[in-house]
Amino acid sequence: MMDLDEAMADVMPAHRFDPAPLEAYLRRHIAGFGRNMRVSQIQGGVSNPTLLLSAEGKDGLQRYVVRKKPPGALLPSAHRIDREYRVMTALAAQGVPVPHMRLYCDDASVVGTEFFLMDYLEGRVFRDARLPGQLPQERSAIYDSLNETLAQLHSVDPEAAGLGDYGPKGNYFERQIARWTKQYRAAETEHLPAMEELIRRLPEAVPPDDQVGIAHGDYRLENVMFHPTEPRVIAILDWELSTLGHPMADLAYNCFMWHSHDATWGTFDGIDFATSGIPTEDDYVAAYCRRTGRDSISHWNFYMAFGIFRLASIGQGVYKRALLGNMAMDRQMENGTATIAQQALDIFQRV
Repeated sequence: MMDLDEAMADVMPAHRFDPAPLEAYLRRHIAGFGRNMRVSQIQGGVSNPTLLLSAEGKDGLQRYVVRKKPPGALLPSAHRIDREYRVMTALAAQGVPVPHMRLYCDDASVVGTEFFLMDYLEGRVFRDARLPGQLPQERSAIYDSLNETLAQLHSVDPEAAGLGDYGPKGNYFERQIARWTKQYRAAETEHLPAMEELIRRLPEAVPPDDQVGIAHGDYRLENVMFHPTEPRVIAILDWELSTLGHPMADLAYNCFMWHSHDATWGTFDGIDFATSGIPTEDDYVAAYCRRTGRDSISHWNFYMAFGIFRLASIGQGVYKRALLGNMAMDRQMENGTATIAQQALDIFQRV
């Protein structure tokens, strides 16, 4: 058996655990699970630590992915690993591209927090929304698949998928504004006028349309995996924020790429839409409308502002966790919440 330092060499110190209980647990629950398990950390997220397991199996190298709660004090209702496991299990049966779930464990004695295990997928995750190195036709096909997959998700009937109780039905925006206001207050570190204005004005502007579908909650390019060689989505990842919700919340949040100036989140700064193959925001929204049978989308400014407001609240939570030294990225953080909140307010107020 390898020692702890060798087995966990690529895992942040804050997220290390003794791998022996996990290896023993998986050997009891996964037929043919190998030996000499190693653990490394998959970078890219700042919420729930995601770990790659490799073990020596009878027929060669085995690879699985563990997603677990982070250690330390957590915000209310955040990091619901059990919900991620449930929604991906249900959607797989509906043909939505998701990783194959293996097991969920709520016994914190195994790795220190609850976790779930899923199969490792070989594919590509694009960290730069501008897709450098891709040909224009490849960029076009990648964004078309991203659009098509979101439309496919929103076509799923929650009741038919066994997710009819996955969240409250109706009044989605009212509930979400209240939730993210509460989360923001719990992580607040300074007075931000734009956030205060959004908190005051968004509840008064909720559109009357009250559709209900399965909302991913964080749908963007970096949270899907593409086929190793084809411009085709093979898995939607990161379901922590999913619930029953309004489809427009997902679409507008996805469209923040056309407004963002943050390359780590996704930005199109410097892109020539006429030659790059990347669609304009209007073209992307129109393609979604065609796929979902819509003529147009009213109240787009509200949907966009809400999505960015929620992103600002999430960012504030990440910043607070960074101050506490408890997050899944080993780097210094700056608080960009004020800038994002001002963007949301500007879009909310535009003609």
